[in-house]
Amino acid sequence: MKLSQIKSELKKLPTIAFKLPNGKLVPNHFHVTEVGKVTKHFIDCGGTVRNEEVANFQLWEAHDYDHRLHPEKLVHIIELSEKTLQLDDLEIEVEYQMQDTIGKFSLEYDGTYFLLTSKNTNCLAHDKCGIPQEKLKVKLSEGKTTLTCCTPESSCC
Repeated sequence: MKLSQIKSELKKLPTIAFKLPNGKLVPNHFHVTEVGKVTKHFIDCGGTVRNEEVANFQLWEAHDYDHRLHPEKLVHIIELSEKTLQLDDLEIEVEYQMQDTIGKFSLEYDGTYFLLTSKNTNCLAHDKCGIPQEKLKVKLSEGKTTLTCCTPESSCC
């Protein structure tokens, strides 16, 4: 979800609710403690230099049970961040405190909840590092005794 999308959805809502991948809701007394721009400049395993930028929201909950962030306030925070930090219409990444560490999530919207969706690592240089796209699945019960995909001369091991 991009900044323009969340602002558009927030303007239609009376309240904000974030749902975790496990289906539980972030407690409604959460705070957005940060809105920022995160720039990642890196080199992948194939030697390609890359740049990524995301807008980062940090959700935090305190023992302030009477607090509730209203949609118009979050729109104001986002617009101030866009102006002050010169944010483009970036994809949003959300940080939220999990048990022992901070979880990083992508953000989607289902018409009711803002969904914190799981992020995964991936190889960005499949064409250069030699990892096959999909591993061959073989049922041993089918009686196959040789695997042509992983012979000693195939260099896969």
